[in-house]
This record gives sequence, C-alpha cells and structure tokens, in this order.
Amino acid sequence: MVRSAQKIIGIYETFREDMASRKENAKNANRVLRISQLDALELNKALEQLVWSQFTQCFHGFKPGLLARFEPEVKACLWLFLWRFTIYSKNATVGQSVLNIQYKNDFSPNLRYQPPSKNQKIWYAVCTIGGRWLEERCYDLFRNHHLASFGKVKQCVNFVVGLLKLGGLINFLIFLQRGKFATLTERLLGIHSVFCKPQNIREVGFEYMNRELLWHGFAEFLIFLLPLISVQKLKAKLSSWCIPLTDAPNSDNTLATSGKECSLCGEWPTMPHTIGCEHIFCYFCAKSSFLFDMYFTCPKCGTEVHSLQPLKSGIEMSEVNAL
Repeated sequence: MVRSAQKIIGIYETFREDMASRKENAKNANRVLRISQLDALELNKALEQLVWSQFTQCFHGFKPGLLARFEPEVKACLWLFLWRFTIYSKNATVGQSVLNIQYKNDFSPNLRYQPPSKNQKIWYAVCTIGGRWLEERCYDLFRNHHLASFGKVKQCVNFVVGLLKLGGLINFLIFLQRGKFATLTERLLGIHSVFCKPQNIREVGFEYMNRELLWHGFAEFLIFLLPLISVQKLKAKLSSWCIPLTDAPNSDNTLATSGKECSLCGEWPTMPHTIGCEHIFCYFCAKSSFLFDMYFTCPKCGTEVHSLQPLKSGIEMSEVNAL
C-alpha cells in the first residue's frame, strides 16, 4: 500500500510539473516581443505626424499663424478623436492593430483575456493627451510671461517633468529586461500588450533564401571576373583552334587575296596596314586594339603584333584592278 501510494503521489507530481511547464511555454509563446511593442509606439508617432500635416494643409490658404495660438488645443482635440476610435472602442492603438496587438487589464485575476476597464481608458487619455497638452501650454505660458510670480511655478513644473522623464527612463530599462510595460503610463495604469489571436509556431523554410544567396554570390563573382577576360584574345584563340592554320606565305598575291576586308571589322580596309602576318587591318582598328591591349594578337591566326606597317601601294592597285 505504501509503495502504491508513493507511485500515485509521484505520478501526480509529475503531472503537475508537466502542466506547469506547458502553461509556462504557452505564456512565453504568446508574449509580445519587445521590438513589436516599440514598433507600435513608432507607428503611433508616425500616424500623429501624418494626421497633423494633413490637417495643417487644410489651412494652407489662410492667414499665416492662424493655428499657432491654439495649436495645443487643436492637437489635443485630434488626439482625443483618435483615442475615441482606437483605444476606447478597440482596446488598441493604430500601431498595435497593425501588429495584431491589443491592451489587456493586468489587474484582472482571470487568466483569460480581460480588456482594460473604462476608467483605465479614460486615465490613459488623461495621462497621454492631457499630459502633452499641459506641457505645451505651460511652455507657451512661461515663455510669454516673464513675471516673478511665475518663477516658482516654473521651477515646480520643471521638477515634476524631470521626475516623469526619470521615471520613464527607469521604466524603459525595466522593460528591456522583462519585456512588459513599454511606457510608464502602461505600468501605472496596469495595462500591457498581448496578441489579439494566438500565435502559431513559425516554420521558416530556407530553400528560397539559399537560392537567392547562391545566385547573388554567383553574380558578384561574374562582375569581378568579366572585366579580367579579354574578349579579343578569347576570340583569337577560338578562331585559331577552329580554323586550321596554313603556311603563311609572304608573297604579294597572298596579301592581295586576303586584303579585301579588315580582319577586325569585316569591311573594306581603310588605310590598310599589316601587323606581321598575311592578314590586313584598317589602321584605326589595329591601332585602337593595340592601344587597348598591348598584347594584341591577330584574331585570324593568333600572331602577335610586331610592327604596324602600311600595305604596299602596288598591292592596293592590284586589288582594285581585280575588283
């Protein structure tokens, strides 16, 4: 009986440990990444800038500085409008909606998803929208009034703002360590980011990536190799292998029969010259090729350039008479 009871207790403890590990793994799998939370904040800032720029363009044709006097109030109304149709109604900002994230009430004892309460949403608007409006309005008030009575108030306001900035810095360092409560407002109100839908395990296939890396490396290799290849030399080698070589006679008749076209451009040779073999070249074709490559060889027979010499006039006349 004692042994059977010990076995049952062991099985029960093993089952509890297994269930606890599964819950912990599920919790870690559904945890929102830090980079996703920071991306949501950046998307919110980009949206606010876009909305403000579009709103100011509506007053482009009016008197300059028309909105400058009431700019903090106008901005507060716009951000309040966005808050009404994002956080208040959908429990998420625009950036969070894009990334499939929403806010959850951290004070709720239930393990299931519990949206933020109405009071939390209102206090969120007060802390974010009201805080920014108060900061901008106090800055304009202290800038335009240089009375002695505002000196102590200004110091108190600057002290409070400094404390809030310090608290935001400490909260951000804790967020980097634990990955929860990206802003000080979220920590004070007890709301944190969770996924709207359970995230499945991503199965990444690397076949496409490997293929792209292979072709990218091959293209870089060709870009490095092609400038080092001399096309003319390669053409000459292929021509010398494919066309059987014959003895190169030095008679004028051989020059005359081979002098009807340039060995490079294939046209009637202009100012015909030779490079030491029986083939004829235009002066400009042979000279430009030699200046481009000092080891230039004849594309027909592969003879290296010894000297660029003009063709004899008698041979030219014989070619003309033959034509």
